[in-house]
Amino acid sequence: MQRIMVIGGPGSGKSTLGRKLGAQLGLPVVHMDPIYWLGDWVERDKTEAMRLAKEAADRPEWVFEGNHSSSMEYRAERADLILFLDMPRVLRMWRVLWRSLRYHGRTRPDMGPNCPERFDRAFLEFCWSYDRNGRLRALRFIDDWRGCRNVRVLTSRRQVEDFLSEFLAR
Repeated sequence: MQRIMVIGGPGSGKSTLGRKLGAQLGLPVVHMDPIYWLGDWVERDKTEAMRLAKEAADRPEWVFEGNHSSSMEYRAERADLILFLDMPRVLRMWRVLWRSLRYHGRTRPDMGPNCPERFDRAFLEFCWSYDRNGRLRALRFIDDWRGCRNVRVLTSRRQVEDFLSEFLAR
């Protein structure tokens, strides 16, 4: 596998899994957040973000983590494996809160420049409502790609650990 796409809700573990896969397989990791965010929490122009996402997806090898629904089809066409981290809401919310505390006032390594972690009510509401909208879109997306690509849906930390053990043992 030379191209692995990782999607999931906020706090599902996309960045962590992406880094682990990249390190173990010797693949470059592409994080969607620095493509989407210019810095200082300013969204990049949609056309430019799409161009950058496609440019990254056109590379011969990658672990590409992040949602960005506009570029998901394009990335899936290039992917050898699509992983959907469908974690429970409580776990995702805990991770988002923990991440906000851990990095508060500092920019995470997988984030755009000068985008310090903060407690943002709108983002927390977005995270909470993911099950009602983003998750359903992701499930439809995954169903569309079953049979065309190797697709795995992981629904717990244990499944992620088992997947890593099994996948990296090959």
